[in-house]
Amino acid sequence: MLHGRPSAPHLDALRAWVRDGLPPFTDDDAVRSHQTLPTPEEQLARAEFALAWHLHRAGRVEAAERHFVRAGELAPHDFTIRRGTMPMRGIDPMGPEFRAMLTDWVGKGNAYYLPLADTRGAAER
Repeated sequence: MLHGRPSAPHLDALRAWVRDGLPPFTDDDAVRSHQTLPTPEEQLARAEFALAWHLHRAGRVEAAERHFVRAGELAPHDFTIRRGTMPMRGIDPMGPEFRAMLTDWVGKGNAYYLPLADTRGAAER
């Protein structure tokens, strides 16, 4: 187990949602309490990422690379942006660049995976 967290409670909650339409959170306040809103820099990073992805898909790889790099600079610990772009850029997403990013992230006191809310009982509702 890479992240040290049991998956069974979360898989049970997901199954209850998919099979029976029972979401793990039943009110808007509960949903909002688990959201982390992006900063302006993170929003700009997402825009840079979207532009880079569009350029990459259009075959403008060099132009895309500039925007992928800028997105990573704006959101250096956004795994979706940084790690998610690695395969399309020819970088091994489990290789040395990812390990360096992960080491930096954990070295700054961050967890690789955050504990999720306790969803036990969702299947019984």
